Amino acid sequence: MTRLNDPELVREEYADETGLAARMAVQQSATGPDPYAVVFEAVSECEPGRVLEVGCGRGELADRMSRELEARVVAIDQSVRMVELTAARGVEAIVGDAQDLPFQDGFFDCAVAAWMLYHVPDLDGALRELRRVLRPVGRLVAATSSERNLGELWQLVGERGAPSGGFSAEVADGLLLRHFTTVERRDVRGTVTFPDRETAHRHVSACPTRGELADRLPIFDRPLVASRHVAVFVCEP
Repeated sequence: MTRLNDPELVREEYADETGLAARMAVQQSATGPDPYAVVFEAVSECEPGRVLEVGCGRGELADRMSRELEARVVAIDQSVRMVELTAARGVEAIVGDAQDLPFQDGFFDCAVAAWMLYHVPDLDGALRELRRVLRPVGRLVAATSSERNLGELWQLVGERGAPSGGFSAEVADGLLLRHFTTVERRDVRGTVTFPDRETAHRHVSACPTRGELADRLPIFDRPLVASRHVAVFVCEP
């Protein structure tokens, strides 16, 4: 099975924003805290002067940090298209690789890796790089999903849980502690609602490693409420 950290899959998936937009659409029905607000708060707490976001996607978070923090925000992504979308928001954005960051040692006060480390082939290499570009008193804010995120949906297609790519909420603590002295976990729970099979089918189809499972979805005659569980990790040297 193709994994979330397969470089070719990642290249194809983020060549445009279609798949990402389809997966994010269901968040409009979410209950509970906004995970991106939890990430933003963790960044804001350390009052950074320079912030790096790796894997910036369409740039919504980088844009908010740029507007609401008194900080220089730099965004980096492997995808030319994602960098274009982020730069169009007025954010300083460059094409680059989290495994080989083009910045000097200790340049940033805070780094953000939100729902992207499961796409990195050399996870330890990327974490070393993030640690390298942070000041000795810097902070990494990393976010990922639980393997049980949207479990009720994945069970309908015969899967135990969401694809994790090797960096799920269940294992992230240990991986991060290889490179950081303290790791604080902030769990974020709620629900999302799929009003009908078509909406659920669209979401599963947009999953880069499991899209072919969408046709397994049974017909259901009432909205499907699925549990949402993600975790934000605040890491310091």
